[in-house]
Amino acid sequence: MDEKVTLVGKSLEELELFMLENGQSKFRAKQVYNWLYLKSVRDIDSMTDLPLSSREMLKDKTQLCSIKIKDKQVSKDGTIKYLFEHKDGTYAEAVLMRFDNRANLTACISTQVGCPMGCSFCATAKLGFTRNLQSDEIIQQIFLIQADTGLKVTNIVYMGQGEPLLNFDNLIASIKIFREQFQIGARRITVSTCGLIPQINKLAELDFQSTLAISLHAPNQEKRQSIMPVAKKYKFNDLLSTLKDYTNTTGRRVTIEYVLMKGVNDSVEDAKQLAIAISKLKSNVNLIVYNQNEKSEYKKPTKETIQKFKYILEASGKKVTIRLERGADIDAACGQLSAKMKQ
Repeated sequence: MDEKVTLVGKSLEELELFMLENGQSKFRAKQVYNWLYLKSVRDIDSMTDLPLSSREMLKDKTQLCSIKIKDKQVSKDGTIKYLFEHKDGTYAEAVLMRFDNRANLTACISTQVGCPMGCSFCATAKLGFTRNLQSDEIIQQIFLIQADTGLKVTNIVYMGQGEPLLNFDNLIASIKIFREQFQIGARRITVSTCGLIPQINKLAELDFQSTLAISLHAPNQEKRQSIMPVAKKYKFNDLLSTLKDYTNTTGRRVTIEYVLMKGVNDSVEDAKQLAIAISKLKSNVNLIVYNQNEKSEYKKPTKETIQKFKYILEASGKKVTIRLERGADIDAACGQLSAKMKQ
């Protein structure tokens, strides 16, 4: 028996070709397209404006998704963590975050099964690396979240499992579909990276208009290399120089992500060094309070330390935000994704 064709992830042109090849009118593809991307339909029978013959053909030859929700956990703050199972038996996670008094619904999605970067403070790193996700597997995360909740995702952050820029082609392909088919604007999409210089240069060549977030997490080469192996290959100063070129080319600010860890990178001197290092970089700073997990010895800094760090950066002229912790009680917060099921 031939493997069923997966619909979610296909463009309108691909759907048109498929429908024609299977004896259907070309305009039926647009109806299917609308059900998939504008309505996140839960099953083919719900495509009620298609004739029965079209629905029967689709049920016989296609499936909506190749991945499925294996597990789902809901935090006391409303955050939902999804564990997705792929057809090869591997797993990846995504998180849907809601914020009080905001209409936005932000989904944090994965690009790889596991992660090869080895950052010492990240639970995902402990999984090791299995493989890249295909573009349709990335896209289906958003589709299944919308189908499950009945809600429209308005913002996407590529900050789940994996290093997005190591899966460059599938990353770009998925962003294209999110923009064109899910109708999510470029400025509502953020890609987070450990700082892979060649790929950042490729994004600049593409005139990338979504937000680029850099997981810096240290104020100098020595400290960064001690917690992030990537710094051995791509040096601190070289990365900052690349980012300056990137902002000049794209006209877009970058976001500097900085996880504050007690006694590691949260001192007054660390803040001063960071302020100097990024003083000439067109950037905002997003401070992330370390989220403790069972696989790490790192600890959260005190509230006083966090505020002092923030003040020093603001005094240097930077716009600084402290990321709201969401879903920590279900291990859904930044750095906690480890593809485990609830007990």
